[in-house]
Amino acid sequence: MHKIDKAVTKPASSSGLRIANLNPHMRVHDRLGLALVRGDLAPGEALPAELQLCEMLGVSRTAMREAVRGLAAKGLVDPRPKRGTLVRDETLWNHLDPDVLRWRIEVSDVDSYLSKMFQLRRATEPEAATIAAEAATAEDHIGLEADFQAMVDAGDDDAAWVEADLAFHRSIYLATHNEFFWPIGQLFSIGLRQMFEIAATGSHRPRAIQEHGDLCRAIIARQPDQARAAALKLVGNASSDIDRILHKS
Repeated sequence: MHKIDKAVTKPASSSGLRIANLNPHMRVHDRLGLALVRGDLAPGEALPAELQLCEMLGVSRTAMREAVRGLAAKGLVDPRPKRGTLVRDETLWNHLDPDVLRWRIEVSDVDSYLSKMFQLRRATEPEAATIAAEAATAEDHIGLEADFQAMVDAGDDDAAWVEADLAFHRSIYLATHNEFFWPIGQLFSIGLRQMFEIAATGSHRPRAIQEHGDLCRAIIARQPDQARAAALKLVGNASSDIDRILHKS
C-alpha cells in the first residue's frame, strides 16, 4: 500500500463536512492538498498512479486530472510524463494561495501558526499603515472609517467583531495602492481569522478599539509616522493578548 493511501481517503476531522460538499475534483484537490501540506510525501516522491488514486477516491480520471492540475498551479506538484506526479519542495509552493494557506492552518499546531502570522504582521503591517497614510484616497478613508465603526458597533458580538476587524486590516493593505501588498491583505483575511477568533474571547476589547481608532485617525490625517507607531503598538499588544489567552499567564 502506498503510504499516502490512508491520508487521502480519510478527510481531516475539522474539514470533513466542507470537503463532503465539494464537487468531485475539488474534493480530491482538497484531500491531496491536505496530505501534501501535512508532509505525507517528501519532496521528490511521486503520487500514486492516476488509476490507483481514482480507485482509492472513487472519482473519474477527468476529476483526478483536474485536481492534479490545480495542485500543480499552486506549485505543490510537478506532473512529468513517464515519471509521474512528483511533490515539489515547499519553498516552491505558492503560500499566498488561499487553499495552501487554509491547508497550512489546518495541519499546523496553533502556537506555531500564530507565531508565524505575528512575524508576518510585524514585518508588513507597520509599513502598510505608513504607506496607506500617504497613498489612501478619500474613498479609502470612508471604507476604513466604516470598518472601524463596525468594530465599535459590534459590541459583545464576537462574530461581528472578528469580521469587522478582518475588514479593517484588509482595508489598510488595499489603501497602500501597491498591488504587491494586496495579496498579503487578502491572505490575512484567511490567516488572521483564527487569531482574531481567539482574541475576541479576551477582555481587552476597549483598549483594542482605542488602538484601532488611533491607527484609523493617523491614516486619515495622513500622518505616516503616527500610523507606523500605532500599528506597531497594536500588533505588539495583540501578540501579548493572544499569549495571555492561550497560556492563561
